[in-house]
Amino acid sequence: MRSVFAFSIGTLLAGLPVPAMAQAQTPIEQQAALPNQTLAQKRSARLDDLFASLKRESNEVKAARIASLIQMQWQNSGSATVDLMMGWAAKAMEDKKYPVALDFLDQVVVMKPDYAEGWNRRATLHFMMNDYGRSMADIQKTLALEPRHFGAMAGMAAILKDTGRKEAALQAFERVLTVYPMMREAQKQAGELADELTGQRT
Repeated sequence: MRSVFAFSIGTLLAGLPVPAMAQAQTPIEQQAALPNQTLAQKRSARLDDLFASLKRESNEVKAARIASLIQMQWQNSGSATVDLMMGWAAKAMEDKKYPVALDFLDQVVVMKPDYAEGWNRRATLHFMMNDYGRSMADIQKTLALEPRHFGAMAGMAAILKDTGRKEAALQAFERVLTVYPMMREAQKQAGELADELTGQRT
């Protein structure tokens, strides 16, 4: 069962050529004009607004658009070098050159250990390489830095389900839905797990 983690994989890998990553950077002159703390505060406030909208939105298509805006915020590390390496890692993952991607992502988490998306991307890569232990460790690091990271939560749920821990998987899917109520795949998986567990108890 890989459909849930595939949600975040597909979103991460779609449309991330290196030039696009570079264009997404805030211009250097704008960064120089604003203190780092102010930039961080503005980004945090923007994310809070987006998450509030995501929680309220009852239209699946509109919710998906909001989720994409959140992911765009997550992807911007504030470092041109890190963003470039993330772009290279995404291309390597798309080409199934997993060891190359891992080299880049190992460097990303060392260079910027407080960048949640670096850990999440490496968790995704470990999942694709069937290394659930390392994937789960990186997911936990991601969630420590960004507790609302619905992609990381979905990945955790997928691993728990794949390894037969259905009760824990259901709880993880329910946690996804508290943040992103209209994630259709999480709704489907949660419903199926709830039915399975109810059947086992009767």
